[in-house]
Amino acid sequence: MVKYAAMKKSISDKLCLFAATGCGLGLITPFAPGTFGSIPGVALAYWLSGFSPVLQTVCALLLVAAAVPLCSRAEKILGVEDDGRIAADEWMLFPVATIGLPLGELPWWMVAIFFAVVRMVDIIKPPPAYALQRVKGGLGVVLDDFAANIYSLAVNWAIYIFVKGAL
Repeated sequence: MVKYAAMKKSISDKLCLFAATGCGLGLITPFAPGTFGSIPGVALAYWLSGFSPVLQTVCALLLVAAAVPLCSRAEKILGVEDDGRIAADEWMLFPVATIGLPLGELPWWMVAIFFAVVRMVDIIKPPPAYALQRVKGGLGVVLDDFAANIYSLAVNWAIYIFVKGAL
């Protein structure tokens, strides 16, 4: 039996991998594919920041839900469980960590700090985020990042409030 990952990929598979790897960034970088694959999430968060916090929340939750089957399928295509090249859990969930923040009004360096916070919390994975990695399939790929992004949202808001008060 030929492993699915070793089979010729259809156009649908290629499109899935393109999305799941952060527009291909997770496939082409020699190191930190999750970080590079997260970059499209910054543009997505900027766009969503123009909407009300309620609509941002709804969109963020829809992105979380959409990331689960996308990550599941990408795992099957690549033939590796929770493959580091899969970045949909990073870029599609990045907007969770910026809900309500006025990204378009902030200096670029604050958004860079928010991005760094998300990446650091995702790497550290404070409890219970770390334990959620044990869940199998796309749900497990996404759940730990969802928890990490909720923590990041709190930290990013604290940073925003501190900096806004200092200016």
